[in-house]
Amino acid sequence: MKKVLLLVLLFAGLGFKVELIAQSEPVLYFCEKYDSDKGEIGVSDRFSKGYLTVMVKCDHTLGLKDVHIQFDKYNFRTGEFDFYKKYDYTVESDMSYVFFAKNSDSDLKFEEAGFYRVFLLDDNDNTVASSLIEIVD
Repeated sequence: MKKVLLLVLLFAGLGFKVELIAQSEPVLYFCEKYDSDKGEIGVSDRFSKGYLTVMVKCDHTLGLKDVHIQFDKYNFRTGEFDFYKKYDYTVESDMSYVFFAKNSDSDLKFEEAGFYRVFLLDDNDNTVASSLIEIVD
């Protein structure tokens, strides 16, 4: 981290334009549900237990086909995230905006309160996008 900061300061001092971006594309976020007419309903990062919809938005096509949504739950005893659930989905490679909701194979249900790290993974389990969510009672 110190090396990155030193490089940024060096480049800024030499007159280079430096742009820092907190999160690059694509972006993963959550809503209560997605409606084809109304769009995203109830966007937040804090929800009650139950079913949710995972949204992914990008300025370019994702180029994906077989993907997974994975939940890791924060374990307060160890201070680390532990695997919780993983769901398989198939998407079209030309999609740049996609939602993942409950279906016959995947329930996308948060059954326990806590903090979760949620990932969109490609077919090789590489992270495409991720976000944090809090589930409350």
